[in-house]
Amino acid sequence: MIKRILANFILWLHVLFVVVAVFGAFGILISSRWVWIHIPVVIWSAVVNIAGWTCPLTPMEKRLRVAGGGEKYEGGFLNHYLGPLLSSAGSPRRLEITIGVAVLLWNAILYGAIYWWLYRGA
Repeated sequence: MIKRILANFILWLHVLFVVVAVFGAFGILISSRWVWIHIPVVIWSAVVNIAGWTCPLTPMEKRLRVAGGGEKYEGGFLNHYLGPLLSSAGSPRRLEITIGVAVLLWNAILYGAIYWWLYRGA
């Protein structure tokens, strides 16, 4: 039972990491120091996906799922949880590359828009 709870905790930690990578740029509206946390998250997220690496959270979740009596899924976190929703993106590898590039471009757009909004009158 505890291993299933830990597997779900890691799943939600992974989800939180993805949410921060995608929407974390808005944190600089609260504190400009947030950029020192967010930019490494964005870079890690993009590099892991573009390079085809495995995030360390994925094997931990898989091991805990199996140890808790669940089934191990194949592939990575995004392919397993988002792949069925984005099946039109093509192969799992193509999905990873698309997500990695999209995270970089999205955040560049967000930072540019936020910078423009904050400093347009300066």
